[in-house]
Amino acid sequence: MKKLIAALLICCSSFAVGMTMAFAETNGGTENITNAKSAILIDADTNMVLYEKNADAKLPMASTTKIMTAILAIENLDLDSIVTVDERAYAVEGSSMYLGIGEKISVKNLLYGLMLTSGNDAAVELSILMAGSPEKFAELMNAKAVEIGAVNTNFVNPNGLPAKNHYTTAHDLALIASYAMQNETFREIVSTESIKIPWEGKTWDRLLKNKNKILWQYEGGNGIKTGYTDAAGRCLVSSAKRDGMQLICVVLNCPDMFNDSMDILDYGFENYKRLKVVSNGDVLGEVKVNEGTSNVFKATAGYDIMVTIKKSDEEKVQKNILIPDEIDAPLTYGQKVGSIEITLDGTMLSKSDVLYTGTDIYKTDYIYYLKNILSSYFNGVN
Repeated sequence: MKKLIAALLICCSSFAVGMTMAFAETNGGTENITNAKSAILIDADTNMVLYEKNADAKLPMASTTKIMTAILAIENLDLDSIVTVDERAYAVEGSSMYLGIGEKISVKNLLYGLMLTSGNDAAVELSILMAGSPEKFAELMNAKAVEIGAVNTNFVNPNGLPAKNHYTTAHDLALIASYAMQNETFREIVSTESIKIPWEGKTWDRLLKNKNKILWQYEGGNGIKTGYTDAAGRCLVSSAKRDGMQLICVVLNCPDMFNDSMDILDYGFENYKRLKVVSNGDVLGEVKVNEGTSNVFKATAGYDIMVTIKKSDEEKVQKNILIPDEIDAPLTYGQKVGSIEITLDGTMLSKSDVLYTGTDIYKTDYIYYLKNILSSYFNGVN
């Protein structure tokens, strides 16, 4: 039997990855926040939806496709390796980093060309390196999308050039971006405003400039990727971090993509905040121990719990600590003994198995007593 210890908190929110409960208003003051055909704002630490507009509409996404190309390359290739550019990556239509056939270049510099100048040629070269062809690479992209939870997405190529059945949703693209932003190398690349890299055969370096104005026009801006084709319109996946809260915004087919994205990000920062609810080491309850060297043990938080909550909902949240009434010895330090539920207006936001024993507790059976007697005897002899 378990007992429930409930206490009202001042702040809290979803902690579990994958939570997609939307608290943003979708009418009144926020429905006209953007002219995008589709848009979404999520908290990157929880994937909680803070704002959305037609977020599940399947649409082309232009070069925001390259977010998936980049994270797959980072995860599967040696970034320091020097590769020889395949002829299939030469003179690919659209935006380019101007690779030459047979040029020697590092994988990491290909990634800078991919994400800063939106090189379609870099995307093709990376796809060949990983899968042998862009077509085979698209299969890897789709498998990864499913793994991430982006189940309404289908990739046909690695760069986002117009193609039948190449589509995503704002929600899926936000999930892909959230996943990618967990990677330190990815974050480093997409937050770079400009960089010079070697250009084989030239007497000068390539100067790669990021097309994403969010990086220098928005406080806390740290990513991610622009995109444009006639079919997709102007697309932008942007991100910013303030006061420990990392937000990701996606707008698809948005005429004023930078200003609209900044307005949506403003909405998030103005209405939500991220706070520490539980600190590592906090004692959150006591449990009776049967036949132990101690009669009780203290249930201790094993890590910090950071939460995101709408500011106006702060007084509505509960923290429920679930621990047993009693437990039999022995217990080992760090053993899981309970969990914490976070609820808002009775709705479960998250559940974390975070409670642990803070010390070893031995069973007081005859073996324990015999050991004590022998220990006392031999210590006395000495």
